[in-house]
Amino acid sequence: MHLEAGSASPVAPAAEPPVVLDRREGPHGEVVLRRHGELLQIISNGTFLMDTSDGRSERLLVRAALEELRGRKSPETAATSGQEPGSGRLGHGPSTGPRLLVGGLGVGFSLVEAAAEPAWGRITVVEREEAVIDWHRPGGPLSPLSAEALRDPRTEIVHADLVEYLRGDDATPGGPLFDFFDFFDLFDVLCLDIDNGPGWTVTEDNESLYSPAGLAACGARLAPGGVLAVWSAQADPTFDDALRNAGFEGVRTHEVPVVRGVPDVVHFAIKPA
Repeated sequence: MHLEAGSASPVAPAAEPPVVLDRREGPHGEVVLRRHGELLQIISNGTFLMDTSDGRSERLLVRAALEELRGRKSPETAATSGQEPGSGRLGHGPSTGPRLLVGGLGVGFSLVEAAAEPAWGRITVVEREEAVIDWHRPGGPLSPLSAEALRDPRTEIVHADLVEYLRGDDATPGGPLFDFFDFFDLFDVLCLDIDNGPGWTVTEDNESLYSPAGLAACGARLAPGGVLAVWSAQADPTFDDALRNAGFEGVRTHEVPVVRGVPDVVHFAIKPA
């Protein structure tokens, strides 16, 4: 969850004032969905997080992670690890494509991008805010964006804190329309988009995700050769060092041009095969 395209403030879509569609108090504070002109905006504890204006960075996060995986894995290396080529299911279950975990549902751009790609074998989205999941349910304000992706049989939405889910401490199905699969399986790609970056977290408790223990949890849920991709509003060399110290290899950043200001980046790291 982040400011769209790395901007310091949301795009002003219209002159009329925003209209609050829903306001919830949860374990992590207040979360609000509001309409501003033609846009829907998510606000957390009074801070603008994201809106439906663009979504290019969320789409690139998923697309670039798949390209990174394809560049790192080959049928030969998959065979030696006992997996289907590109699969994190270790050769069992109905899925034959790579498994993707997206941290954060938001307005649904990452999910929609993933569901549009037939190569993914399973798409799991972990979202800690029940309100956000509700807004995507049939008839919800965000359902026009995500309805088709949620009907995809590969898709599952899990209501859980991402760190707890990665450790296997907690995972709650999002509801009857959000299927719940075996969540102890490994993933081929982890795409994290729950903050404005490792140094700019939405809430203080998110900082644990980027700690040594949090990065170890990410590595533990990745299949050998799997890709960790983390969105950030700006490059963070200290985070690159943290990834290397956590045992990842192939650490690099991919810049995403923005209309103004410094480029957004995606931090990539590979779990050793």
